[in-house]
Amino acid sequence: MARATHLTLRMLAERIEQLTGQIDELNQRLTRLVERHALQLLEPVGIGPDSAVTLLITMGDNPDRLNTEASFAALCGVSPIEYSSGRRSMRRLNYGGDRQANAALHRIVFTRLRHDPRTQAYYERRTQEGKTRREIIRCLKRYAAREVFDLVRPVSCAPAL
Repeated sequence: MARATHLTLRMLAERIEQLTGQIDELNQRLTRLVERHALQLLEPVGIGPDSAVTLLITMGDNPDRLNTEASFAALCGVSPIEYSSGRRSMRRLNYGGDRQANAALHRIVFTRLRHDPRTQAYYERRTQEGKTRREIIRCLKRYAAREVFDLVRPVSCAPAL
């Protein structure tokens, strides 16, 4: 019984090593693809190869169809929608759009909240102003979408030689 358990655990460990190697290889390939097509997208804090690829896929083969950063934000599901409780007018995130792109922006924002002093200072300032955590995250997601659009759009609009 102990020998069978030991054999099973050894086989599982070998399989884990094999899958980890495949994951590393695929991550390297993704990084090379992003570096080849939109290197500038990897420079800002919080944008890794996975998020960059997801956002590039969302922009699609024809990024010219996205005329403004607002249309890209709507496509990612981070455009604000006005709503009112009767007493005050507020905004919430658009729940439509590409959920994978929204998740990529979410990862970018939370990475920045952990590691970027400017984002942390912004969060503290907005908290002092009385904004809720949800409202601050909404603003940060919209800012991240604007930044990604500005980084990718000029490259995609360059005329082909």
